[in-house]
Amino acid sequence: MLSGSKSQNRFRDDEEETSSQASSAISLEDAGLQRRKADWHRRSTSRSFWGSNIGWFGLRSRYLGESEAERKARRRRCCRWLGIVVGVMMVFGVVAGVVYISFVTTLIRRLAPPSGHSGLQHIVQTWREPDSDGAFKFDWRDDFSRDIVPKSCHSHNDYWRAVPLYAALAAGCVSFEADIWLTDDEELLVGHSWRSTKPERTLRTLYLDPLTNIFESRNVSVASSLEKETGVFDADPNNSTILLIDFKSDGADTWPVLLSQLSTFREKNWLTYYDGEKLNQGPLTIVGTGNAPFDLIQQNSTDRYIFFDAPLLSVSEEQYDPTNSYYASTNLKAAVGKMWFGHMSDEQVDTVKEQVKKAEEKGLKSRYWDTPAWPIATRDAVWRRLVESGVGMLNVDDLVGATRWNWGWCVVAGIALCGNS
Repeated sequence: MLSGSKSQNRFRDDEEETSSQASSAISLEDAGLQRRKADWHRRSTSRSFWGSNIGWFGLRSRYLGESEAERKARRRRCCRWLGIVVGVMMVFGVVAGVVYISFVTTLIRRLAPPSGHSGLQHIVQTWREPDSDGAFKFDWRDDFSRDIVPKSCHSHNDYWRAVPLYAALAAGCVSFEADIWLTDDEELLVGHSWRSTKPERTLRTLYLDPLTNIFESRNVSVASSLEKETGVFDADPNNSTILLIDFKSDGADTWPVLLSQLSTFREKNWLTYYDGEKLNQGPLTIVGTGNAPFDLIQQNSTDRYIFFDAPLLSVSEEQYDPTNSYYASTNLKAAVGKMWFGHMSDEQVDTVKEQVKKAEEKGLKSRYWDTPAWPIATRDAVWRRLVESGVGMLNVDDLVGATRWNWGWCVVAGIALCGNS
């Protein structure tokens, strides 16, 4: 009995253990299923916002009972409306673009200054580079400077232009610049660097010979302290044109060669000169800069016809005066410092005014070089500030933008209307 009872108890224990293991396995399986359901619930919950909102737009159905045909029809409607919206936006974009282009085109046409029809403009349009025969020759026209008003602007690095000298005169600029290099055969080549020089492009062929032709054809008045009857410009015959010569070679070596090439102008009494007592203004004023020898300029005290480009920052020194100098120039950055964001501060403007005043007190014309060329709005703002400060001569690279455009309309609707010239 006892053994049977023990056997029966062992059987029950084994059965309970087996049942317990099975229950544990089922519990683990249920737990795994619950975790998968929880993960799916979290994922579905994270998409519930987008799903519900997409459903509002008809992109996703919120109804599980929607048939395939209904789903396709809804998608077609959605695509149709989306296409309509995109099409309308494209039409509006095209219309806005056409209106913008038409506006700018009309603005350019209305604001762009006329090209003019003077004799100078004709020369600019027909000019050719000097060759072995010398400078370009043109047929004289009586309307040479018709409707051209002379302006206090300096054509910076004028020889770089497509048409040296004549383009500056056609724009009304009274001052122009030539960089000269002395050769072994005592010729003066014109160019910004020695490598850029060419045998045909000399001070004679680009400037002196053309100016001789102009002066002879116009029969300009000779140098004197009196009012002039005839000058380069009909609008202001008394205005003297200025040839700024930048000595690139040794000044002492270049000096006698330049004097020799200017001798015809001096003999014909076309040059502004100082006779030891008074200044006599001629139709052409010669100014030396760069390596120009100030001591040699001062040396001739009774017949001085080359004047100096004095340093503006030290113009108050006693040695500089109207009998030996004409310009007082400096680099704009050296004069006022860095212009942040292309803007001249009030302090910088005050500095310019003070420097300009010092030059005026010495009887000299102030000039700032290396002014900003771009962006156009910055360039024009600096020009305006300099002119308002009373600068004697505005240094420019863009002749048309400086002399014929209204600076306040050079940049409109984000478009730079004033091109370079």
